Amino acid sequence: MKGRIHSIETCGTVDGPGLRYIIFMQGCPLRCQFCHNPDTWKMGDGKEMTVNELVTDIKDYLPFFQASGGGVTVSGGEPLLHVKFLIALFRELRALGIHTAIDTAGGCFSKSPVFLKQLDELLELTELMLMDIKQIDPIKHRILTGMSNDHILTLARYLDKKEIPVWIRHVLVPGHSDNDEDLKQLSDFIHTLNNVEKIEVLPYHKMGVYKWDALGLEYPLEGIEPPTEARVQNAVEILNI
Repeated sequence: MKGRIHSIETCGTVDGPGLRYIIFMQGCPLRCQFCHNPDTWKMGDGKEMTVNELVTDIKDYLPFFQASGGGVTVSGGEPLLHVKFLIALFRELRALGIHTAIDTAGGCFSKSPVFLKQLDELLELTELMLMDIKQIDPIKHRILTGMSNDHILTLARYLDKKEIPVWIRHVLVPGHSDNDEDLKQLSDFIHTLNNVEKIEVLPYHKMGVYKWDALGLEYPLEGIEPPTEARVQNAVEILNI
């Protein structure tokens, strides 16, 4: 079983509990205007790696996981484009007692029986979902990401039904996802879910702009600065009401 891997971060500290081995999968259906990894978008790129190759490398970090309560997080790109590969990988990690997490925007979620069957198998092996909700307003979400958020919110409800622990993450982009009314609506939605363990506000940053330039892409948020600490704290307070 092989997967398309964009990159690996071996000592991540922000994508789940403890020290994390983070696997960034290749391919994503969203086109977020603030994306700091646009080089993950294209399907078929990246390096092919087998489950065994990854597990062999991951084993070297077992002491760090055990000392910090960490584990493995699969991100992207969009990891749910690679469900069958993740099932095989997480099955091996479960046998080693390694905590597993998925960081998803839910852009490829489908109600098709085939997808749901595979997703259910994966969820049985997944201990935490980090779910990015970019915008609660469907029109603004389409402008910001290129897609509707209907199926993304449906995934959030599905994870609630399956009682999968979730951390909700919201990237705060001035003028695009920091409107107080939108934040209140997002808070209302989040609080309809019973499986949310944590709500994180991620301040927009410009560290990935150079990748847009390298790919010959026009950066759509040119001139937008990161939010102030006051606006970040405002969002934290609203989302946790």
